[in-house]
This record gives sequence, structure tokens and C-alpha cells, in this order.
Amino acid sequence: ETYLLHRGRLIDHIQLVVNDFELSKAFYQAVLAVLEIPIINTSDDYFWADELVVCSVKSEGSLGKPTGRHHLAFQAKDRETVKAFYHTALTHGGRDNGAPGERTYHPGYYAAFVIDPDGNNIEAVYHGEAERSTHAVEIRFNL
Repeated sequence: ETYLLHRGRLIDHIQLVVNDFELSKAFYQAVLAVLEIPIINTSDDYFWADELVVCSVKSEGSLGKPTGRHHLAFQAKDRETVKAFYHTALTHGGRDNGAPGERTYHPGYYAAFVIDPDGNNIEAVYHGEAERSTHAVEIRFNL
């Protein structure tokens, strides 16, 4: 069995410890599907989606404490995907924290923000037309 990761950015992974695992799992499954980010491993109290790990406050590694409020931004391939992320999030337990639109961070920055079921500020952003040197760096672990 091979496990595939995409790397090349600053952050190795982010872990969110959530109070209601089933509610958060449904929320992230929905919004990650819109963003075309597959959930690659799941159990009764955690799941992985590339660099994101979400686990239950009841899981062994969480020590019984949620992580608190975080800001997490997912890359979107275009403006339509940002809009789809926002509407999907709102219908799966998310709350509005900034409707889709251009922001002043840099020209072409188009984003939407939602609050997930545990109060984390989750963003989808499209940075505008750009040329990449490569789509992603692939790392294959043989398990």
C-alpha cells in the first residue's frame, strides 16, 4: 500500500481537536469535497486530508482538550470554487465570517471565510491567475 502526500510549503500539518467529531467530520467532508481535497484516512476519532488532521477531543492524542480557535486557509482553483466552498460550508454547520469577494491583501485575492463547528476561522482563497513551476511535490510512503 502506498500513501501519497503533496509537499513543498511551510507547514507540515495542522491538527484540529474538535468537541463534536461527527459534526466536524460531516462539515470537513463536505467542504473538502468541493475543494477537491480527498480525505485519505479515517477512524472512529480522527481523519487526515493531506496536511490537515482532525481528531476528537476524546482521542488518545488530544489529552481531552480542544485546540482552540485557529485560522486555516485552503487554496481554491478559481473564484467559483471559493463560492461553492462558502455555500457548502453554510449548509454543513458553518457560520458566515466573510462572504466570497475580493480582499485587500494583494491584487486578485478572492476569498470566503466561515466559522466551523468548533469556532475555527476557515478560509478558501483563490490568489488569481498565476503560473506554477509544478503542480505539487509528491512524496510516496510505502506502508
